[in-house]
Amino acid sequence: MIEKKDISLEKVALVGIVTKEQDEAKSKEYLDELEFLAFTAGGEVVKRFTQKMERPDPRTFIGSGKMDDVQAFIKEHEVGTVIFDDELSPAQERNISKILDCKVLDRTNLILDIFAQRAQTSYARTQVELAQCEYLLPRLKGMWTHLERQKGGIGMRGPGETEIETDRRIVRDKIALLKEKIKTIDKQMAVQRGNRGQMVRVALVGYTNVGKSTLMNVISKSEVFAENKLFATLDTTVRKVVIENLPFLLSDTVGFIRKLPTQLVESFKSTLDEVREADLLLHVVDISHPNFEEHIDSVNKILLEIKSANKPTIMVFNKIDAYTPEPFDEDDLMQERTSSHYSLAEWEKTWMSKIGDNALFISALNKENLIEFKQRVYAEVRKIHITRFPYNHFLYPDPNEIS
Repeated sequence: MIEKKDISLEKVALVGIVTKEQDEAKSKEYLDELEFLAFTAGGEVVKRFTQKMERPDPRTFIGSGKMDDVQAFIKEHEVGTVIFDDELSPAQERNISKILDCKVLDRTNLILDIFAQRAQTSYARTQVELAQCEYLLPRLKGMWTHLERQKGGIGMRGPGETEIETDRRIVRDKIALLKEKIKTIDKQMAVQRGNRGQMVRVALVGYTNVGKSTLMNVISKSEVFAENKLFATLDTTVRKVVIENLPFLLSDTVGFIRKLPTQLVESFKSTLDEVREADLLLHVVDISHPNFEEHIDSVNKILLEIKSANKPTIMVFNKIDAYTPEPFDEDDLMQERTSSHYSLAEWEKTWMSKIGDNALFISALNKENLIEFKQRVYAEVRKIHITRFPYNHFLYPDPNEIS
């Protein structure tokens, strides 16, 4: 739980379930991430509720007894917002709102709200607006019954607030207009990308909050916004970078996350063009996170969705300064040694060894191992560049000659 108290934060309660597919450990991990999302959006989590179920209740997501517990708690502690860890159906959202008599959000709505806060450019705002309208459309029915209780705040920013009183026809028209606007901007951005010439393009990809923007700042010596919150970067940033005397373009992209809303994947596919058109991917991983392997899988799934999974990729295991293996007592016969006890040297001997020199271990924050990192990126960019411009091979020294 987040210990810091702030009277300006909204009081929030979280609700998750434990199923055969999602055991207690997994449920806790998802709720930890949901709490970080809530904090990023401006909320203070004061209580978590979990229930063991075979499957979510189709009417109210959780059982009636657990719902009574939630209702009693939020009434006693004046909690204004309840956030569910999975996407609620329109019917579930309406039923729960009637019972709890407060603002009810799901994981999708929360992520959309954070994106609405973070969007800085017209393009990003348009994409968020499209995603919110598509999320809103099937939920219009019955919204009048609880709108008077929703006084802004988390989940109520952007078009989720301004379009709430419209009917389906107007929202559909709005969606059509937004899609046309995105098409127009897409054409403009395609021209901009074309104007960059044939420079090698490198894209930073990875789970949210793994240090991509910090690494971008270190490599490009620029001031890209970096913050210890989820989705600190939403608008794609492109910088020209020179290692030795070899120039290339480096882009910092939006972080991925598990259970990423379908609406966002669809509306942000244009933003991910920087990934699709990249010649080389730097897959940044927060190795200090206990579930970094699952984060890698989540990123790879999205890369597969946008047809970028087969690009040349260097795995960059960041935050080695924060990595601390769990202590292991060899004399304790009851304790089983798992990967959580591995040192970094032991991790390097696992599946990571198969990646070879495409696995790098760094700390962008403390600038550890950055010389090796730059040498490896230089070697890969040089290889791509010389394939494209064979007559330029004498301009750039062999990587082995770089000190």
